[in-house]
Order: sequence, then C-alpha cells, then structure tokens
Amino acid sequence: MSVDIGSRLRHLRLRHNLSQRALAKRAGVTNSTISLIESNASNPSVGALKRILDGIPIGLAEFFAFEPEPSKKAFFAAEELTEIGKGLISFRQVGDDLFGRSLQILKECYQPGADTGRVLLTHEGEEGGVVLSGRLEVTVDDERRILGPGDAYYFESRRPHRFRCIGPVPCEVISACTPPSF
Repeated sequence: MSVDIGSRLRHLRLRHNLSQRALAKRAGVTNSTISLIESNASNPSVGALKRILDGIPIGLAEFFAFEPEPSKKAFFAAEELTEIGKGLISFRQVGDDLFGRSLQILKECYQPGADTGRVLLTHEGEEGGVVLSGRLEVTVDDERRILGPGDAYYFESRRPHRFRCIGPVPCEVISACTPPSF
C-alpha cells in the first residue's frame, strides 16, 4: 500500500492554517520544495520529511497514522475556490482538500502572454478542459492548436503538453484532471 505523502502533507498544512511559504520558512526549506512534495513531483527523504513536519509540528508516526475524513461538501461558492496558482496563471481549485479524491477540477485564468513554460509538462492520468473566454494555445506532442470560447481539449497527460494565452485579453478555462496533479 503506498501513501500519498503530498496530499497528506497539504491536508495537514492547511489544517494548521499554514501557507506553503510559511511552512517552508519554519522548516528551513524552499517554497518550491513544499510545492513539489505536495504535488507528488518529489519524494522527500525521511530526514527532509521530518524537518518539514517539525515545522507544523507533527511527528513522523502521527503523520503516517493520520487518516483524514474525505470531505462531504458538495457545493462551493465562487469565493470558496482555493487558489493554488501564482503569478500570471491563476488556478482556482474546487475544494480545499483533495485527500482521497481521484478528480481535480480547476477554474484557470491565464493573463495575456502567460505560459506554463518552455519545458512541456508530463504526468500520469488524463486531463481535459473547455475554454470559456479568450484564446489558449494548447500544444500536445508536436500538435499545436489555438482554442477559443467553447473549444475543448482532452488527452492522456503522459503526452508532453503546454498551455499559453494568446492575444490581448485573459483566457479562462474550466479543466479537470485525474488523478489530481497539482
């Protein structure tokens, strides 16, 4: 049985009302370290995890024994969406905690020129979305399309991909991915 360290850490951090930045400062690590662990893009050593957990504070045994109840909340007002992005791209997640969940839904807003980066993204699962407003350039493998309002995408996330806002106005997208990758 594998333990989802990232989701568990995020759940406990939020439960203790700590931002990623605040926990990183307390633990003496970079903000990106916390972000990478919570997104399961990095697997910390036992020593690194202990140092981070000391910043909450919670012990290793308690961390691994902790089994939070999955949220039963079904409805979310616009102001209850959880901001998990930064900079020129806003990712507002439905639900503050994805512990035990297999689907992640986001309301994304790309400012003009915003880009997920020159290095194409890859991760396990599937993702799809519908453009609500603006224009979004989506690259999947070697194929590139510019999508406008009402246009959509859906692909296996193992395929290298990238998103970029095209034009002078922000682009809004509703997206979903499984398993949660943020």
